[in-house]
Amino acid sequence: MRIVSLLPAATEIVALLGATDHLVGITHECDYPDIVGSRARVTKSAIPNTHDPAAIDAAVRTQNEEGLALFALDETRIRALHPDVLLTQALCDVCAVRESDVRALATRITPQPQVVTLGGTSLEGIYDDVRNVGTALGVADEVEELLAGLHDRVKHVHDTLKAAQAPRPRVALVEWTSPVYLAGHWGPEQIKRAGGIDVLGTAGAHSVPVALDVLREADPEIVLFAPCGYSLQHAAAEARHCLAQPEWKWLAHRAVWALDANGLTSRPGPRVVDGIEAMARIFHPTLFSPVASTHAVRLQ
Repeated sequence: MRIVSLLPAATEIVALLGATDHLVGITHECDYPDIVGSRARVTKSAIPNTHDPAAIDAAVRTQNEEGLALFALDETRIRALHPDVLLTQALCDVCAVRESDVRALATRITPQPQVVTLGGTSLEGIYDDVRNVGTALGVADEVEELLAGLHDRVKHVHDTLKAAQAPRPRVALVEWTSPVYLAGHWGPEQIKRAGGIDVLGTAGAHSVPVALDVLREADPEIVLFAPCGYSLQHAAAEARHCLAQPEWKWLAHRAVWALDANGLTSRPGPRVVDGIEAMARIFHPTLFSPVASTHAVRLQ
C-alpha cells in the first residue's frame, strides 16, 4: 500500500500505527517523527514564511477574499507516487489542504486512490480518526493497541486528580495573538481533562476571536500561549513579545507558559494526549512530574 498524507496529524497517526514503510508522500509541514523527513514533500504554502501573526493573518484574509487556496498540491509529484490512499482533513482550510481539492485530485488519478478524511473536533473524534486511518491501512490490531495506551494515559491523569481532589485553576489557551483567538475544538477538553477550567473556550466549537478586555475580565490564573502551527521556540518568542506590550500588562502576577503547539495542541492526532499530560503537570505540579522542557517553558 502506498500512502500520501496531506495533514501532519495524519502523518503522525500513520507513524504511530507503525506504517511508515507505506508512507510515500507528506506535506511541507510534516516534521514528526523524524523518520518521515525522507519522504517526498507534495504541498507548499501560499502564506509568507514568517512567524509574525499579524502578517500571517493578513495574508490568509487576502487569499480568502480572492478565493485562492492557502495550500497547493504538487499534482505531478503525487501522480508519480501512485498513491493507493490520500489522507486529508475537513476541519480547517487555514491549517491544511482543502478536502475538496484533494477529492478533485483523486478523480484525476488512475487508478483512483481512496480518500480518508479526518474531522475530529474532540478527543473521541480524534480516536475515531485513528480508527478510520487504521481501517484504510488494514492495521486493526495496531489501532486497538494505540488507543488502549492513549485511554490509559488519560485515565491516569483523571484518577490522580480525583484521588487528590485537586482544585481546578482558571485557564486560557491562546491559539493566536494578532488578532487574539482562544482555542476551540479539543483545546477546552484538554484543559478540562488536565484538571483546569477553560475560562472562555467552548469544547468542540471553532476557535473565535476575543477582545483582550474580555479575556482579562475572564480572570484566568494561568495563560498558555500556543499559537497554531508554532514550535515551542516560536511560541515562547511570541509570548515574550506580547508580555512586553502595554495591552498585555494585566498578565503581571499570573502564571504564563508557552507550549509546543505543533506537538501538544494544534494537530488532531495522538499527541493531544501528550498535551493533556503537559497541561496537568503545569496545573498541578505537586501531583505530577515536571513538564518536559521540550514541551513547555514558563515565562513568568
